[in-house]
Amino acid sequence: MNENDKSKVGKEKAPIYEALLAYRHSKQRSFHVPGHKNGQVYHQWIGHTKQDTERKQKWTGTFAEKKRVTETGQKREHEQGKAVFTGVNSMNPVDEQNPAGRLYDADCFQNSVVPVRAYLEMMEMDVTEITGTDDLHHPEGVIREAQELAADCFGAEESFFLVGGSTAGNLSLLLTVCDEPESIVLVQRNVHKSVIHGLMLGGARAVFLEPWVDPVSGLAVMPSVETVQAAVQKYPEAKGLFVTLPNYYGMGADLTPIAEICHEAGMPLLVDEAHGAHYGQHSELPASALSCGADGVVQSTHKMLAAFTMGAMLHVRGPRLNRSLLRQRLAMVQSSSPSYPVMASLDLSRRLLHVHGAEAFTAGLAAVKAFKRGLAELPRFQLLQPADVPLQQGPPCGHEVPAAMPGRAGYTAQDPFKVVIYDDTGVLSGYGLQQQLEACGCVPEMSDERNVVLLFSLGSTLQDAEQLLEALRHIHEDNMPPEHPLPLIGSAQSVAENNPPKYVSTWNIKEQNSAVSEPVVFSLQPIKETDTIELPIEDSAGYRAAEMVIPYPPGIPLLYPGERISSKVVARIRTLREEGARFHGISDHIARTLKVMEQR
Repeated sequence: MNENDKSKVGKEKAPIYEALLAYRHSKQRSFHVPGHKNGQVYHQWIGHTKQDTERKQKWTGTFAEKKRVTETGQKREHEQGKAVFTGVNSMNPVDEQNPAGRLYDADCFQNSVVPVRAYLEMMEMDVTEITGTDDLHHPEGVIREAQELAADCFGAEESFFLVGGSTAGNLSLLLTVCDEPESIVLVQRNVHKSVIHGLMLGGARAVFLEPWVDPVSGLAVMPSVETVQAAVQKYPEAKGLFVTLPNYYGMGADLTPIAEICHEAGMPLLVDEAHGAHYGQHSELPASALSCGADGVVQSTHKMLAAFTMGAMLHVRGPRLNRSLLRQRLAMVQSSSPSYPVMASLDLSRRLLHVHGAEAFTAGLAAVKAFKRGLAELPRFQLLQPADVPLQQGPPCGHEVPAAMPGRAGYTAQDPFKVVIYDDTGVLSGYGLQQQLEACGCVPEMSDERNVVLLFSLGSTLQDAEQLLEALRHIHEDNMPPEHPLPLIGSAQSVAENNPPKYVSTWNIKEQNSAVSEPVVFSLQPIKETDTIELPIEDSAGYRAAEMVIPYPPGIPLLYPGERISSKVVARIRTLREEGARFHGISDHIARTLKVMEQR
């Protein structure tokens, strides 16, 4: 076998998933956790409850037939599974097309204590650290092999599986660089709440960098190169720079010059790339943070790829991160009983990319392009795009266009899978349009008072695009605009210059005279209740916040404890509240009142 063939075989493996299949088919008796014993705990309750009396005959009648068909069809697979569990790898996707499996009717269990068949079968692969399944916190077998394959796929020197989402990765990176009390860290201000929590856990001093705001859309992206350069020069002792790319609208910029600035100063570049796990995997997608020189990158594999929810990865390159300390920090913030189904889904998601490469995105990109072509016939619903890309003119199916758009200082790349639309008549806010879409059976990712974010992925289909277009047609007919609608933000640069855009994202506060803040001290020491008062939001300006205010989604704090409350922030909270936004962190979830520090 030549080297290319060997490489292909390696990529086709899914070590963790195969180990779970082997365990399932080995039929070993469980004398270990978890307590559901491969789902066996529910078997005794099949047809047991009063509500199940009428269903019992249906269940028992089909169970015998399923058992007969399954035992016949799986005899060989069971033997393969035993072999796999003792170290031989099997590529046989067992029981995936078993016709007898359909005999388990979900109606049998609708009002029962017994879960549906699919859930019970998943329990058969929910294991713990036993012989053959390895240990996430000290990987030597299948987990180590799976992580090495992930590193190869995503261009890292070392990759770590995360079972607590990108939150676990963000926390561990910050706890790694904050290796002494009051470490200074340069931080993009509009970061996810997990980054603020990491600063608190690390007892850090954060120097906040104001993000660059796109003048056309009014949306915050990331700090400009000039802002980063100024921050690094002012605080050369900083332990690192932490940025988010892309933002929740799929907007981004080239990280390469920022990475160069950091490295010249001897500090690592840390990137929350939660929404960019697919970046760099297709020519129509923006470049990945790792390929631009980032040292530590966190990706939510479950968001834009094919893993289970909570499945994420942390990728590392270069010598600027203490990897032994990073492993210790990961062990601190991750469960000592990690979910094996989640890890197996990371393994399978990687294998899909490794085996099919760019082809894995063909169907999803075709769905996006079909939607954009259809959207051009509905001029009421406009598409948020960079100013130098004509509105409503997506590239024809199969035609590749560069993901980067030169000439836009802070916004040079757009994720094609993040489709951001708005009602150009102004009749429906973003929140209102989301509600209308949900009523038509289409559930968006998020919305703000103007925009709706529609998330496509490699799993999207042409049928998805058509249903979405049909929903928008229906919404248009049911929500006719007035004869003379008020004009909204234009899409041309000249319009933006003459009519400065309203800041419309859930986080978008241009507060400081300087783009680089003074160090802000974070700690875990709570603010005493006796030192706080509760005020109406409208009366809170000038006080310091005693709690976080986090519009969710996307989870970017408007306020953190101890931050001075400005009139701009008060107005922002009121606007979001009136538009129907949800909030985390704040005691009053409808955001009528806010806890503040008693002394101004």
